[in-house]
Amino acid sequence: MQPGKARVGKRIARPRRAARVTKPSRPAPRVVPGTKTAKVKPLDLGDLSQLLGYSIRRAQLWIFKEFSRQLAAFEISPAQFSVLCVIDANPGVNQLAVAQLLSIERAGLGRLVDHLEGRGLVRRTASAINRRYYVLYLTEAGTALLGRLRPAAAESDKALAAKIGPRAYKELQRALSVFVGDA
Repeated sequence: MQPGKARVGKRIARPRRAARVTKPSRPAPRVVPGTKTAKVKPLDLGDLSQLLGYSIRRAQLWIFKEFSRQLAAFEISPAQFSVLCVIDANPGVNQLAVAQLLSIERAGLGRLVDHLEGRGLVRRTASAINRRYYVLYLTEAGTALLGRLRPAAAESDKALAAKIGPRAYKELQRALSVFVGDA
């Protein structure tokens, strides 16, 4: 090829990569040596701090996180644990009744039961009474796992009792019992 002459030829088409979208990042604040950094004032909750519903929601988040931590070793979520408990207490229960009792959307419960069934923990069969419904049973593996999960659930409750104190725990349990039957 001669200097100054460009080579002309066929280009081989290559698949294009999708452009990666990145969020613009903020530059890190500059810290000048020898200067004090300003302390960040915690945000005020405003009216939220006075609302019991907000406090209950925050407690629920803490409890859910603790319970999830206890169940993580078993690869079970709190919702899955709840479903296993209801099926154990009501062998042959209608899948729709479980969804209503636990306030889980029907489709969501279907996916949840699919997962439990896939793990061999739950058996789902068509109802003999109404073929449009499924009834649920724990398998031997499901019963055995639930037996190992119960101590983890108890540990989660012990952590809550330790956080708020045994007396407050019992009072809270009694006060919130009025909501257990509401579905």
